Parts: sequence; structure tokens; C-alpha cells
Amino acid sequence: MLIAGFPAGAWGTNCYLVAPAAGEECVIIDPGHQAAQGVEEALRKHRLKPVAVVLTHGHIDHVASVVPVCGAHDVPAWIHPADRYMMSDPEKALGRSIGMPLMGELTVGEPDDVQELTDGARLKLASMEFTVAHAPGHTKGSVTFTMPEAPGGADIPQVFFSGDLLFAGSVGRTDLPGGDQAEMLESLARVCLPLDDSTVVLSGHGPQTTIGRERATNPYLREVAAGFGDGFTAAPRRGM
Repeated sequence: MLIAGFPAGAWGTNCYLVAPAAGEECVIIDPGHQAAQGVEEALRKHRLKPVAVVLTHGHIDHVASVVPVCGAHDVPAWIHPADRYMMSDPEKALGRSIGMPLMGELTVGEPDDVQELTDGARLKLASMEFTVAHAPGHTKGSVTFTMPEAPGGADIPQVFFSGDLLFAGSVGRTDLPGGDQAEMLESLARVCLPLDDSTVVLSGHGPQTTIGRERATNPYLREVAAGFGDGFTAAPRRGM
């Protein structure tokens, strides 16, 4: 499997291109602010053909390049219906203006083809399967994508695209419109804790990690594992 990732734009949001191998079809995850050029460079470098864009949530730092990327390759974008409005109204999603100079660089709106994600769905795209888990807390429509371990005992671990649910050493913020601390706790417990320790976590911001490392060292995941104690506080600010 090929995963090419890079941080993009003002918020350093991780965009990923996922394919069975170089020279094949691929899926693009979270093409955010100023990600279009990086996407095109990765496509050329690895000789990839996009078949879809999938989105972990609707914040502008994750969706700002959806319209140009989908338009350039005539592919659909997949998003949870609770976050769909954010593509056309990013300032409402943040509860404040994100600034006119920045807005001037963005193509706000929906691509021509939008498909809606549902909890538990299994997306079969580019000869790969992504299992969708609805994981509200950061936004009402946040989702994660999990790819299974390689069959036949191959030494390829499960991969978990966590969006802004789980980071290395932290979790997503809950103080923006649609954020909810109780929902974040529930999503961490339901979605993250059952995953195997060897699962590779590729998040919306920051470096990759593993579930085992986060289970042992992430104060928020440890708090959830201990039973939703009183020590949970808002995560350090990262991304939006």
C-alpha cells in the first residue's frame, strides 16, 4: 500500500493520498487550505489517478481545496451530512470570520458530486476498503476511516485516519460550533479504544503515532480508558 501525506496551508493540515501501489487509482483524504498543488505533485510523482475525495470533517482547514481538486479530476467528495453545510459556509462553522485576505484565496462551495457518509459504511474505492466511523465531538459530522490489516499475515498493520479526533499526545478541540466534550469522550471510547495497539494513526495534524503509544501516553485517551474521570480538559489548540 502507498500512503503519501503532506501538511498543507496555514494550519498545517495533513492531506493524504492512498493507493494500493504507485501507478494505480487513489483516494485523497482532506485536501485542505492550499493543498491543491501538493496533491498534483504527489499524483505526478506516484503516477496516481484519483477516484474520490473523502473528508474527515467539514472545517475549512480540511476542505478548502475540495472544489479545485474534485473539479480537476471529475471525482466525487464524500462527507458526513452533518458537516456538509461547512463547505459552503465555513465562517458559520467556526462561529467567527476567518479573515477576508484568507477567504480571498479560497473557492468556497460544493463540488459537482457530493456523496454522504454514514456510520459503519464500508467504502470500496480504488480497490481498497475504508470503514467509516461517525465520531462527533470536534464537529457533529466528524468521521474516521479505518483500513484493515493486509490479508494473509503480511506485515502491514491496520491504518486509522483519525482526522481531528485523535492526535499524537492530544485530541481535537471542542470549543467551536458543533464541538461537544461529552461526545468527544464517547467517540474516543467507542472508536479508538477497541483498535489494536499496532494500528497506525494518521491524524489531521502532527506526526503519525500508534494506538498503543497513545493508549500508554496520551492523557486524554488514558482518562477515557479509566472511565471518563474528572480530569479531562480541552485539548491544546491544534488546527481549527
